[in-house]
Amino acid sequence: MDIKHLMIRILNILILPALILLASCSREPEPATSPVLDRLAARAQNVTIIRDDFGVPHIYAKTDADAVFGLLYAQAEDDFNRIERNYVWAIGRLAEIEGEQAIFSDLRARLFMTIDEAKAAYDSAPDWLKELCDAWADGLNYYLDTHPGVTPKLLTNFEPWMPMFFSEGSIGGDIEQIPLEGIEAFYGDGVSLDSLPATKMNTADLKEPGGSNGFAIAGELTRSGNTMLLINPHTSFYFRGEVHVVSEEGLNAYGAVTWGQFFVYQGFNENTGWRLTSTYVDFIDEFIEDVSRDNGELSYRYGDQQRPVEVSEVTLKYRDGDKLSERRFEMYHTHHGPVTHMLDGKWVATKINWDPVNALQQSFIRTKQSDHDGFREMMDIRTNSSNNTVYADSSGNIAYYHGNFVPRRDPQFDYSRPVDGSNPATDWQGLHTVDETISLLNPENGWLQNCNSTPFTAALEFSPVRENYPVYMAPDAESFRGIHAVNVLTGIKDMTLDKLIEVAYDPYLPGFEQLIPGLITAFDESGESYAELAPAIEVLRDWDFKVSVNSIAMSLAHFYGMRYEKEGANPNNLKGMDRINYFGTQSPHEERLQVFAATVAKLAADFGRWDTPWGAINRFQRITGDIEQPFDDNAPSLPVGMASGRWGALASFGAKTGNGTKRIYGSSGNSFVAVVEFGDKVKAKSMLAGGQSGDPESPHFNDQAQRYVDREFKDVPYYKEDVEKRAARTYHPGEDFK
Repeated sequence: MDIKHLMIRILNILILPALILLASCSREPEPATSPVLDRLAARAQNVTIIRDDFGVPHIYAKTDADAVFGLLYAQAEDDFNRIERNYVWAIGRLAEIEGEQAIFSDLRARLFMTIDEAKAAYDSAPDWLKELCDAWADGLNYYLDTHPGVTPKLLTNFEPWMPMFFSEGSIGGDIEQIPLEGIEAFYGDGVSLDSLPATKMNTADLKEPGGSNGFAIAGELTRSGNTMLLINPHTSFYFRGEVHVVSEEGLNAYGAVTWGQFFVYQGFNENTGWRLTSTYVDFIDEFIEDVSRDNGELSYRYGDQQRPVEVSEVTLKYRDGDKLSERRFEMYHTHHGPVTHMLDGKWVATKINWDPVNALQQSFIRTKQSDHDGFREMMDIRTNSSNNTVYADSSGNIAYYHGNFVPRRDPQFDYSRPVDGSNPATDWQGLHTVDETISLLNPENGWLQNCNSTPFTAALEFSPVRENYPVYMAPDAESFRGIHAVNVLTGIKDMTLDKLIEVAYDPYLPGFEQLIPGLITAFDESGESYAELAPAIEVLRDWDFKVSVNSIAMSLAHFYGMRYEKEGANPNNLKGMDRINYFGTQSPHEERLQVFAATVAKLAADFGRWDTPWGAINRFQRITGDIEQPFDDNAPSLPVGMASGRWGALASFGAKTGNGTKRIYGSSGNSFVAVVEFGDKVKAKSMLAGGQSGDPESPHFNDQAQRYVDREFKDVPYYKEDVEKRAARTYHPGEDFK
């Protein structure tokens, strides 16, 4: 680092706001030469990064740890802001940036693991995992040392214990299943056994569905005779970047990595591929505790015992104008876990999977497996709690695992509700073995699928049988996407990667099969007073339930369905598919017509006419690199012929208004998508929403936007000779490559 850059770096540090200067993770920049900087610069020489023509980093390194070093450096180049945000949230320091309103998010993080516990977890890790965590921190810190113009919002130094807080790779992770409302109600104003209100856990049912699609297809159904895999996560856009990491120790993984993590989460190597998606397997339980206070000491009943409530204290800082203020909280734990809320005057402790050392091991080991035997052995670690797995390999195997971490429970209790924590019989009784959980290997129909749906339709008549498993292993309801997947896969043959893409983007929307005919029936039978709706009804009557940019029916159907879900009476508290179908089959006719009339009027008011094509409304736009994307009707955007997953769209495009817009803009759904073929050599095509970089000044900020809209996948350069042919720049970390 030259003197000029060193002075800039020092100046940047000196003028940081007080909240950053006071942060415990802050550090002074390394001098131009120092043992630490010299060590990192030497390590950088073991790593070569090749950026291809779409900016995807291909990292080549001597060791796995060197590859992690290069991976985190490259990630930081692409989107340091998202890396930092993920860890500020994960380690429980978000309020230091966002103010006191975020303090209960921080408290939730610390309830499940303190910083001291994270350090202890790191200390207990095997040496090889410590080396990866060390390399993780080195890669990020070397990026900051070599980029003095970058000013972190909070984390100016990354520590190797931090990945222990963020060991779950799926969107949100397990901990976000714990509502903040309950934590705030319980811990907000001091805990009193007598005064706290009951707080019931609830989940929003109207938000855009997340999750993923996954298809695995056996060679008997493909033109080449090779197995194929669809990797199709539905996440927030820009949640993961696309990477390729290679080491001389056998690592050669390609796919999507959550910003700031050191393992490919959705992806493949030369011989195996894995798609992970959210599951509804019951892996979180709430235990109602019988707590009492005697002489100022808290205890809870457990069988014939009175056990002491574990009480600890945490001090959390929060941004308060230009300074940092702090709040102290007492945290309460039983052997079931932290107390997270109240229910009917009783304290409730929530138990989740929290085993970060093994979770990180499993996530990394997964990426290096060469066959199903190894992959199956990796699954025995059993820490992938929130995900289903769809798998394919070069040996011709396809497989499905419905969950991985499944607590063993006494079936006499209903764990879909809070259970009595004072009864020892309600405790978890270890974990189910993988063989005891729901899985499939090479079903006779030649394909399998999961779309955040029941596993009992994964492979037609060769699917697992519901009656063979406890209810808590698969409470998953069927979804419109699951129905759609079964329909498009049934009867497939002679598949190619391009055909697989076509199947994955099938435009049919089964979610409207009952909703729209129900509206038409209501009009035909009782629509005399709604004669003005006749032209719009006729458009829907002629519709084939397929989405396209030119479809007026799609505009009518989407906004009718969304309005009905928000405003329609739901006397039976139905959810998901059942609720939508109810509005088409059992709801009052008058209600249907009123909702549709309001829909037509709103379209006319917003767009000047009710018969507005879908593509004029449904748009893709990326203006800034902000984590919360702004949208602007007056700024350039692209028409998108995709639809929400709530209607059964396999290629999900979750769009919404923002910043007062009339149009709706995609913010989640198809993000990273890949189709993979395993043979003598692996072949793949991929798509990334927008582009690789979070920097609006980068040529790779939005270079895949038009391709995204047009479904024009890029060929993946996996082998080094192909990577070098597509190389746009080649460099070692720390070198100026602009």
